[in-house]
Amino acid sequence: MLHTMAKMQETHNLQVHSQWRTQGYEYYRAIWVECAEMLDHFGWKWWKHQVPDIDQVKLELVDIWHFGLSELIRADKLVDDMATTLAAAQPAADPDPALFRASIETLAADALQSQSFALAPFVAAMQNLPMTYQELFDMYVGKNVLNQFRQANGYQDGSYRKVWQGREDNEHLVELLAELQGEAEELPDRLFQALEGRYEREN
Repeated sequence: MLHTMAKMQETHNLQVHSQWRTQGYEYYRAIWVECAEMLDHFGWKWWKHQVPDIDQVKLELVDIWHFGLSELIRADKLVDDMATTLAAAQPAADPDPALFRASIETLAADALQSQSFALAPFVAAMQNLPMTYQELFDMYVGKNVLNQFRQANGYQDGSYRKVWQGREDNEHLVELLAELQGEAEELPDRLFQALEGRYEREN
């Protein structure tokens, strides 16, 4: 699964820039910004009632994995042992919201301090959410397809519309992933077509 995700990430990064490895992209900055967005979806405000949007929280964690994976590939730090670490991570049996918030802040702080990506704080965030390696893989494939779809529809030049029918494309993605069934290898093509159908209807 790790090598499949790495291959998909390489393909996407090449779509963004053919020489992406040498552009100096600040993946660490994207990581801590995504951490803040994730906390907003999870809820942290003590002065108002908030209900965690767990689907969106998981997608934000998957977004962080995209950037972390890119940093690992670029720095030649992606090793097979990482797959073992991810697979061995045991989700918390009784998740504690405070521990999850703290793990996200640790992940953000590590990214800022190291200006890089470390696997350990990311795995801790997965465990405290909780999120399994299989779930990370499944949602990564879905979000990677959405990222390809965005690029194919003008994300870089600003012509892409992220909100369709009153909802963000991430929300459509979660809905479509729940609806689509079939062989895993068919999912990317089927998902891309389903996103295209909804986007075209909006147009």
